[in-house]
Amino acid sequence: MLALLCGGQGLQSADMFSLVADRPEAATIFEEATRLLGDDPRHLVQNAKSVRLATNRTSQILSVTAALTLHACIQDALPEQLAVTGYSVGEMAAWSIAGIWTAATALRLTDERARAMDAAGGVGGRLGYIRGLRQPTVELLTERHHCAIAITNPGNLFIVGGREPDVIAICAAALAAGAVRADLLAVKIASHTTHLATAVAPLRAALATEILAEPIAGRLLLAGGDGERVVAVATAAAKLAAQVATPVDWATTLDVLSESGVDRALDLGPGHALAEMARAALPDVQSYAADAFRSVAGIRKWLAPG
Repeated sequence: MLALLCGGQGLQSADMFSLVADRPEAATIFEEATRLLGDDPRHLVQNAKSVRLATNRTSQILSVTAALTLHACIQDALPEQLAVTGYSVGEMAAWSIAGIWTAATALRLTDERARAMDAAGGVGGRLGYIRGLRQPTVELLTERHHCAIAITNPGNLFIVGGREPDVIAICAAALAAGAVRADLLAVKIASHTTHLATAVAPLRAALATEILAEPIAGRLLLAGGDGERVVAVATAAAKLAAQVATPVDWATTLDVLSESGVDRALDLGPGHALAEMARAALPDVQSYAADAFRSVAGIRKWLAPG
């Protein structure tokens, strides 16, 4: 079974829309993203100063746009049976791909999500990463430096969040404790930590105003936070809202994909981080990132059965 992986916030690049920029299937999604951002995302990533691209709201909308536009260009080539999940804000795209809401609704709710997070987090939050220490050691460091584990990834890779000075301090302490690498991420908000607790209620209210369909038959939608299958959509929506202030266990989500019979995975982006983690954690799963292909036609050929 194929799995589609929808990426979270990461470094935005000038070529992140290169495969889909001129595809007619993606036009309406770009139009909606343009309405929200005030600029065409294809031009924004080419011309905007990096400081704007790194802002929480812009980064979230661009990330979801990347996954949705790629999906729009390959959806008629997808098998009837597939799994889909998202990493952090990537869940907003995953729910659209599963058929719960439209691409336009996904983008609009991503905007609501980002605004609620910004209002809750204010300024001064940050995410960082620690690679190469075991979880008990990272947990001890987070306690000492007033941070929290935001995302647990496979291979002893942890995303930590807190106030920026505290994240800088924990990264330095992690290196001193033997971490292979530790540094700040471009995400300037303490996502998936209690710093954003007050964002949950407004996001839950925004989700509650939507008419939510059940996932399309044949689409196995897994919550990116823990790999739980989304069946009761209303209950899952409340969990999706809470996710902005609770840790994500992506390592477990990947395990569940494997246990569900996934043997191929396509990282819709942006970037290729999810494909790399899937290859490392699930060596029996053939995992590729969309940006590893030179064209949409190449992706469609890879998707073709046989």
